Amino acid sequence: MNSYNLQNFRDGLRDGIPIALGYLAVSFTLGIAARNFGIHAFPATIMSLTNFTSAGEFAALSIISMGAPYLELALSQAIINLRYLLMSCALSQKLSEDSSLFHRFWTGFFITDEIFGVSSSRPGKLNPFYTYGTAAVAIPGWALGTCLGVVLGTALPARITRALSVALYGMFLAVIIPPARKNKVIAGLVIAAMLCSSLFSYLPFLSGISTGMKVIILTILLSGAAAILFPVKEDNKDAE
Repeated sequence: MNSYNLQNFRDGLRDGIPIALGYLAVSFTLGIAARNFGIHAFPATIMSLTNFTSAGEFAALSIISMGAPYLELALSQAIINLRYLLMSCALSQKLSEDSSLFHRFWTGFFITDEIFGVSSSRPGKLNPFYTYGTAAVAIPGWALGTCLGVVLGTALPARITRALSVALYGMFLAVIIPPARKNKVIAGLVIAAMLCSSLFSYLPFLSGISTGMKVIILTILLSGAAAILFPVKEDNKDAE
């Protein structure tokens, strides 16, 4: 690893620490849910190491507990996690043109909402080692929280357990507020996303759409509108 890649990896480790701490708190509640469904610490931890999505894992626990077929489990995960396909496509545009398929694959594999947020806000072209560094500390935090939730979940009072789940929202705010303060377009998109999400939650003909599909629809509409109305000019220096 050359010095440039090493520096990006270190930057990723640094920025991944608060994500890992948030993951540790949030996945603790996931571990408690896994315990309640009769899943032990080892399989629950493996699940969190291979499936980095809170919504997907909570849905999987419910489906597994009902004894549903594997096909139903696979389809539910595909629908819930389709947004990561869009995030991967968006993030691939930040990689340099000469990035290998190996780096493109692993950069996409490690994408979560928060890792995507910090990686996409990285100025200039994205060095994949930055994403690797972020994932190297964030993903173990998610898996460790799941394991601790299974092992120690019943030892904590219910009010503390409920409070831990709030950490996820604080983590989202930590991702979107800094770039929104610097860029009025991003701030406007955040507000528009919240308003549109509220409409999808309360309007009768939209509230029945699954959470994963809502995210996909809003992402396509809002990002498409932003790309048309506020195109980003390419900087030749970023391609170096």
